[in-house]
Amino acid sequence: MSADRVAAGPCFDLPEPDAFTRPYWDAAGEGRLLIRRCGGCGRAHHYPREFCPYCWGEDVAWERASGRATLYTWSVVHRNDLPPFGDRVPYVAAVVDLAEGPRMMTEVVECAHGDLRIGMGLTVMFREAGEEAVPVFRPGR
Repeated sequence: MSADRVAAGPCFDLPEPDAFTRPYWDAAGEGRLLIRRCGGCGRAHHYPREFCPYCWGEDVAWERASGRATLYTWSVVHRNDLPPFGDRVPYVAAVVDLAEGPRMMTEVVECAHGDLRIGMGLTVMFREAGEEAVPVFRPGR
């Protein structure tokens, strides 16, 4: 995190990469969404973990996701006092089903709130967040 960001006070939308998640954040910075897939049971999962949450196997590897998803549920947030979210309201906090299977918490952007529909097709895009990029989704496939 830059010295300017630290001096500005806490910011609650910045990821904190570690050695394990660094490939995920590096890929996001290059416009690629990664998930993890288990070599034992074959299931994909997200958020990144060093083990499979289904079979507890440790034979898991990074895999590039297609970037396609469908909207599972959402909430339009009208008030959030944590920086920098207060400057973004209203925004759409959402859960999406990735085409590969896992569910992911995210934000839906570039969509009028009245146009949101369960099951609508979404495509990943990336928003800069400090020195990293975070995946968000917009309508379309």
